[in-house]
Amino acid sequence: MAGLSTPTLDIRSGQGASFLTSLRAAVPDFLALTKPEVNFLIVIATFTGFYLGYPGDLHNFPVERMLNALFGTLLVASGTGTLNHYLEYRFDAQMRRTSRRPIAAGRLRPRAAARFGISLSIAGSVYLLATVNAIASALAVFTATTYLFIYTPLKRKTPLCTLAGAVPGAVSPLIGWAAASGTLSLEAWGLYLLLFLWQFPHFMAIVWMYREDYARAGYLVLPPGEQSGRFMSWQALLTSLALIPVSLIPAMRGHTRPVYFALGGLLSSLFFYYSANLALQRSALAARRLLLASIVYLPLALCLLMLEK
Repeated sequence: MAGLSTPTLDIRSGQGASFLTSLRAAVPDFLALTKPEVNFLIVIATFTGFYLGYPGDLHNFPVERMLNALFGTLLVASGTGTLNHYLEYRFDAQMRRTSRRPIAAGRLRPRAAARFGISLSIAGSVYLLATVNAIASALAVFTATTYLFIYTPLKRKTPLCTLAGAVPGAVSPLIGWAAASGTLSLEAWGLYLLLFLWQFPHFMAIVWMYREDYARAGYLVLPPGEQSGRFMSWQALLTSLALIPVSLIPAMRGHTRPVYFALGGLLSSLFFYYSANLALQRSALAARRLLLASIVYLPLALCLLMLEK
């Protein structure tokens, strides 16, 4: 049996033990297609929406329905991430940051990845419809379609793609809320707004770190020339500044204790500090610090909201 240091999954040629070896070697690549690091935050946001949206007594918390909502959302998110890899693999191959991704590097065949992504997306939306409700399923379908067919192509056409991507990118807590309550209240949209705004400084940090990579692959995520720095700075600054009052809406509506006002305000102010630092310095180091701050900020902000229920 020949060695398979960088196997390519091809079900037509695989036979016996060699096929099983290739299949086992491909499992980590299929997992990578689903973007587990992104799905971790999606699951947290979906759970937050479910927990905060559940109208009943927490002693009777519907654990089974919650797990169904999380699992269905995870399936759709995994399928969407996989199909995003498929749609962009030719461009990924031109970027140092993404050139080792499974399809771009040639370890997985594009058609196999596409089938995998479609299967996950359909399975997840059907699972949500069957085990949760139609609203949660419809929101998941909306997220997948707008992300893949609006945001993804716009990345090569206009810097406003970030706005288009933030719309589906903040839907996961709405799925959780709808799964728990069957409706979408004003509080649910407040949670949506928090995630919507958070995405801008988060993505601007990534874009600024890898702006040359994006430009090499033909992505228009920043305007050309000197405008790029100003565009990045304003997007990161204004949205992180807006996060401060948005994160405090529950406290201002009298739904939380004073400790939430203090901790929530401090957390959002620190996030704004790192955004302002990037806007002023425009360095790779400042971008990395903001990226780390964004990854820490979101789970902590959501946990604070849940602790106040």
